[in-house]
Amino acid sequence: MIIKEKRGDILNNNETRIAFAVNTEGVNDSGFAGMISRMFWPELATIGETKLGTVLTTKSHGIEFFALCCHSLHEGWGNQKEVIQKCFDAIPGDEPVASIAIGTGMIGRLSGARFDLIKAGMEASKKEIILY
Repeated sequence: MIIKEKRGDILNNNETRIAFAVNTEGVNDSGFAGMISRMFWPELATIGETKLGTVLTTKSHGIEFFALCCHSLHEGWGNQKEVIQKCFDAIPGDEPVASIAIGTGMIGRLSGARFDLIKAGMEASKKEIILY
């Protein structure tokens, strides 16, 4: 469930748990995932094929990052609400997690993301989410 909405840069707001989208093809060298791979998690850029619904985790610079495999570059964003809910529910721990507005960037829009469905999946999740 979304417990709070914030504006600003998620990386400059003292968040210690941050979630974002990655693709099933494992090519995450652009968008927000690309920025995270360049700044904190180099292996993420070319992790290779990843199963839809998988949550990858790493900790860097005091931040725990959760890469949610929730779309395909080739097949788009099928079952967006359900996949997003499944991914958020699979994030370990009970502490709130901050998330960017998944699917609202250029790659998301071009590949068919619908933020209304993604946000509904966040609302349906058992996790407490701070949405940026």
